[in-house]
Amino acid sequence: MKEENFFERVYEVVVQIPFGRATSYGAIANYLGSRGSARMVGWAMNASKKTEIPAHRVVNRNGMLSGKHHFDGTNLMQQLLENEGILVQNNQIVNFAEIFWDPSKYLPLVK
Repeated sequence: MKEENFFERVYEVVVQIPFGRATSYGAIANYLGSRGSARMVGWAMNASKKTEIPAHRVVNRNGMLSGKHHFDGTNLMQQLLENEGILVQNNQIVNFAEIFWDPSKYLPLVK
């Protein structure tokens, strides 16, 4: 699969993450049938640069804001999450298990 095609598939998932929820790179990779490609999902988030892609809602499996250095400004990723009511402390979503959005549960199966 070409990288550009994979990135577009990632974006199709990310735009469906509801306001006030977050998911992980690995959950997206798993949903797309590319288990073990969490890092590639991260690269897609870094490359998105499209305002309609809510990349701030994608974090690592522990709820850490591991991609925050790719956002303009020191704390922009955290600010965007907090604007949605998500509590962040020490660069980690506090109640990650509660706000976690699993695309495999909410989206139709991919082919």
